[in-house]
Amino acid sequence: MSIKNAAAIVGVGDVELEKGKVKDGQSVLQIQAIAAKRALEDAGLTKDDVDGIFVAGLWGLPGVGSFPSVILSEYLGIQPKYTDSTQIGGSAFEAHVGHAAAAIQSGLCEVALILYGSTQRSEKSRSLAGRPPVLTAQYETPFGLPSPAGAYAMAANRHMHQYGTKPEHLAEIAVATRKWAQLNPHATMRDPLSIEDVLNSPMITDPLHLLDCCLVTDGAGALVLVSAERAKDCRKKPVWVLGQGESHSHWSIQAMPDLTVTSAAQSGKTAFEMAGVTHDDIDVVQIYDSFTITVLLTLESLGFCKPGEGGDFISNQRTAPGGDFPMNTNGGGLSYAHPGMYGIFLLIEAVRQLRGECGERQIKDAKLSLVNGTGGTLSSTSVVILGRD
Repeated sequence: MSIKNAAAIVGVGDVELEKGKVKDGQSVLQIQAIAAKRALEDAGLTKDDVDGIFVAGLWGLPGVGSFPSVILSEYLGIQPKYTDSTQIGGSAFEAHVGHAAAAIQSGLCEVALILYGSTQRSEKSRSLAGRPPVLTAQYETPFGLPSPAGAYAMAANRHMHQYGTKPEHLAEIAVATRKWAQLNPHATMRDPLSIEDVLNSPMITDPLHLLDCCLVTDGAGALVLVSAERAKDCRKKPVWVLGQGESHSHWSIQAMPDLTVTSAAQSGKTAFEMAGVTHDDIDVVQIYDSFTITVLLTLESLGFCKPGEGGDFISNQRTAPGGDFPMNTNGGGLSYAHPGMYGIFLLIEAVRQLRGECGERQIKDAKLSLVNGTGGTLSSTSVVILGRD
């Protein structure tokens, strides 16, 4: 079944940060409520219109367990007739877009609200070293593999060994992304950055330096999806869901079938086929950048370049402002923000680019955007292709 044009994103919202933290000690529930209100206002709707809710987690709220959508719905005063708490890490929100579009297409809901919030930096709670050592992770955790950086470093080392990729290639990604952040007044990190700066930053886990790693910030975001009929009455022009795919390949890094290929090879193929577009049709790309190596592997897995060609593909600041492959145009998880799971912010930026709302960093006449989310230790991916009329 295809969900092409079954639903449109008509509202987006997020919250401001100060040095990576939310203002005035706001709670994770408060910031999601703010993001939700802004997204609904953006769409010209109210919370009373919402009949579907999609929530992946509540970082910073202890004791949530398996009930994030229930808790958040009560807080917002929403009693949905459709709910989804799919949690596959940073790619969950791209998956939620597909799930929401399918639910809307099936008549299970008409106005879907996708939400995420985290106060991990304010709460000083960013610690994944205690990830449950279940399944094959029990063979990694006792030996002190840093989580998740150590796993991504293993993938980077394998790619370097297999294809001759160099640390300078990874640094290109961080530098290009910082250049986009310098055009975004809301980005956390806006100081100039050079390849030498990246390579001279502290080594976190060989070969990944500090500036190869995403930020640790707070943040909250929201999306509103509606049916085609409902979109006619919304405040902003719709951004249509043209294609979506999702997949996951492993839990712990030692179980990854190929350290140089992510499941984006599958999820991307599904999204492209559903949307009926090609790589050359895409105007702006938003790729999950938990680490610089995540981007390089994803570009190859999605088919924008061949295996092993990622280093050359992104060289010479090709993905930076003025380059012919604009990517991560708000500054990404490397320089804009990264509140535990980043996927929803990729979608928000894609929508704003397609609406022409990005000011100095706007891509001229952008009509199609590909958004990729990645979760876990390169474990899960979801790809969404969005387009405007």
